[in-house]
Amino acid sequence: MEGTVLCAANHAPLTPISFLERAALVYPDRPAVVAAGSAAAPPRTWRETRARCLRLAAALAGLGVARHDVVAVFAQNIPAVCELHFGIPMAGAVICALNSRLDAGMASVLLQHSEAKVVFVDAALLGTAREALRRMSRPPTVVLIEEVLDEPAVPSADLQYHEYEVLILSSSSASPADMAIRWPADENAPIALNYTSGTTSRPKGVVYSHRGAYLNGLASVLLNDMAALPVYLWTVPMFHCNGWCLVWGVAAQGGTNVCLRKVTPAAIFDAVARHGVTHMGGAPTVLSMVVNATAEERRPLPGGRPVTVMTGGAPPPPQVLFRMEELGFLVIHSYGLTETYGPATVCTWKPEWDALPAAERAAIKSRQGLHHLGLEVGVKDPATMRSVPADGRTMGEVMFRGNTVMLGYLKDGAATAEAMAGGWLRSGDLAVRHADGYVKILDRSKDIIISGGENISTIEVEAALFAHPAVAEAAVVGRPDEYWGETPCAFVRLKDGSGSVGAEEVMAFCRARLPRYMAPRTVVFVDELPKTATGKVQKFTLRDKAKAMGSISSSRSKL
Repeated sequence: MEGTVLCAANHAPLTPISFLERAALVYPDRPAVVAAGSAAAPPRTWRETRARCLRLAAALAGLGVARHDVVAVFAQNIPAVCELHFGIPMAGAVICALNSRLDAGMASVLLQHSEAKVVFVDAALLGTAREALRRMSRPPTVVLIEEVLDEPAVPSADLQYHEYEVLILSSSSASPADMAIRWPADENAPIALNYTSGTTSRPKGVVYSHRGAYLNGLASVLLNDMAALPVYLWTVPMFHCNGWCLVWGVAAQGGTNVCLRKVTPAAIFDAVARHGVTHMGGAPTVLSMVVNATAEERRPLPGGRPVTVMTGGAPPPPQVLFRMEELGFLVIHSYGLTETYGPATVCTWKPEWDALPAAERAAIKSRQGLHHLGLEVGVKDPATMRSVPADGRTMGEVMFRGNTVMLGYLKDGAATAEAMAGGWLRSGDLAVRHADGYVKILDRSKDIIISGGENISTIEVEAALFAHPAVAEAAVVGRPDEYWGETPCAFVRLKDGSGSVGAEEVMAFCRARLPRYMAPRTVVFVDELPKTATGKVQKFTLRDKAKAMGSISSSRSKL
């Protein structure tokens, strides 16, 4: 309209870096980051955290990191990872938080694909990291993080590295100009790179923008019903979509990050009681840990108030929901993709549902619900792009569009174009819409197994099986598992004259070639695999067989 203008007074690029700046001003002496456990160091305040992140950004600049360079992080949920989520973007760089469960082979592949200039390595993962770096012709600069360790790290003499705390302290005398934040000139500039390891046989690097991270950080706060000063327990890995963007969102509310290196039932209850936790999250695996905790592992919840738990990855089983409620935990069911910055929909609860029978409440809560404020969800025929009727029966593909959809796949324009064909991001998940608009996923169009919140590609598992000299054919599907939700179940046809090859041998063979969570927990030997007339394996038949075998018990799953 006449007389209006867009200028520095009314427009600034959106970035979650601003969350830290505000938290340090409004809540300077409030605890920002603490490691869970009785022997952990005192918490760092928001004022201290900002100062450390500024020094970290200056140190990265001193290492030659420029705008849009990738800086990788290979670590578990330790306090340094919270700082790195701000310090790296403050240097103008892109954070790439790698799955801490990767084996050396995959870690080296992703480090090379990302072209990371620097990698921050948790000393607890030093063995895997050292082997990954050894496989690279031009490895990145290494910064070793030694905190919250059960025992001191022993780096090998041939590993050249900087020590995290020393690096931060070394930049404390930097000039004010060197300590300045490299604010993004464009809010659509990249802030993070997250790999969808396990969804395909080749890595896909999902690129996030400052704008998307800002918006999804705030959306995640709303989804979790977070008031000011929350206390968030990190049972969600921070490498998962940057902790579902809550590593930034908690700062927006001046909250406290309680970092948990090893997620166990006892550690969860101890942290909740010790730190006054108000919110946490995780895959159904985490919920199973809570409800199956022994009397010795449990602790009373602080103040008698419920702890809000956001879960995703698979619908929580009804019996788990019942027990969580009995124990004082309020479960929120969400759904999303790496490509949507994590949670994109939520099963928003309505007060009128409180009076329904428990079974009906659980059935509703198992739905994926509707989108949050940052985007739009559709259930469409992938061929015609028409929305399916909201009748609870007609299946379509779940699709998204909006401000919290990825920028694209790194170095893979063809895959980006395919994923966003028709102006919507295609999820590959099949769902129905109910009359109230709520979405319910029925199946995955890709044969992905979701185990403990981790995506497992059956193609990768089958490739490992085929490497066994006695295996003629193999097909992998998910089998229900009380602890992990589902785990890989392999149907195997052996070569003639293979002798006495057993299931345990095959599983051990796979464990030696795959991350442990990807290896089959069940092996079934068959004379023939069911196939179509064109020779394709009928996986729906195998899924039915795996389901008929029943769920693997919790005691066996933990082995």
